Amino acid sequence: MDTAPQIEVRDLTMAYGEFVIQRDLNFVVNKGDIFVIMGGSGCGKTTVMRALIGLQRPAKGAVFYGGEDFWSVEHEEQERLKRRLGIMFQGGALWSSMTLGENIALPLKEYTALSSRHLAEIVSFKLALVGLAGFEEFYPSELSGGMKKRAGLARAMALDPDILVIDEPSSGLDPPTARRLDDLILELRDSLETTIVVISHDLASILAIGTNSIFLDAETHTMINTGKPKEAVASGDPKVRHFLTRGAE
Repeated sequence: MDTAPQIEVRDLTMAYGEFVIQRDLNFVVNKGDIFVIMGGSGCGKTTVMRALIGLQRPAKGAVFYGGEDFWSVEHEEQERLKRRLGIMFQGGALWSSMTLGENIALPLKEYTALSSRHLAEIVSFKLALVGLAGFEEFYPSELSGGMKKRAGLARAMALDPDILVIDEPSSGLDPPTARRLDDLILELRDSLETTIVVISHDLASILAIGTNSIFLDAETHTMINTGKPKEAVASGDPKVRHFLTRGAE
C-alpha cells in the first residue's frame, strides 16, 4: 500500500508585497485524510488554498504532489499535476448560462476525447453520486444553495481526481443542509478513496469530518498543528481550543 504523502507543504510563506499573510507553514496530507485548514476570517485560509491549487505563487517555500514540487516544474508538468485535483469553490462557482449537465461535462470536454454518449453517462453518474440524479437539464438558478454545492462537488469529481479541495463547504447553508453535505463528503472519501482538503471556519463541520488539521493564526501569521480536531478540543493549543469551543461560550 502506498503510504507516501499526497501533499507535502514545506516552509510555505504567502504574502502580498511586503505584507505577510502566513509564514513557515509545514504540513503533510496523507492518502485518505480529510485534512482541514481552519481559522477565523481573514487569517489567510483561501490564500493558502490558492497556493495549493496553482492559482497563486508562494513568496517562499514548496508544495509537493507525490514528491513533485509544483512550483518548480515546467508549465506542462504543472497542468498534469493540476489534473490530479478537483476543486469545489465556495458557492459552487457554476456557470449560470449552462445546465448542470453542461457544467459537469466542461472539464471532460477540455481534457478528454470521450464521445457524446460516454460524456452523458459520466455526467449522469457524477450527479447521482451527489444525490442529483435526473437534474442534468436544470440551471443553477433553479437550485437551492445546498444543491448548488452538491453540483459543484459533482463537477469537481468529473475527472476522477486523487485529491478534492473544498472551500468552505457549509458556508451559507442552514445546519441540516450543511450536515447532509458533511455526510456526503465522508461517503465520497470512503467509497472513492479520495483524499480531501477542506478550508473551513465552521465548527460543526470541522469536528464532524476532520481527520487531521492545522489552525492558521491571524495574530502570529503562522500555523498551529492541531491534529484531529475532536482531540484538539480537549488537549490542543489554547488558541485552538478557544476557536473550537467558541460556540459553547
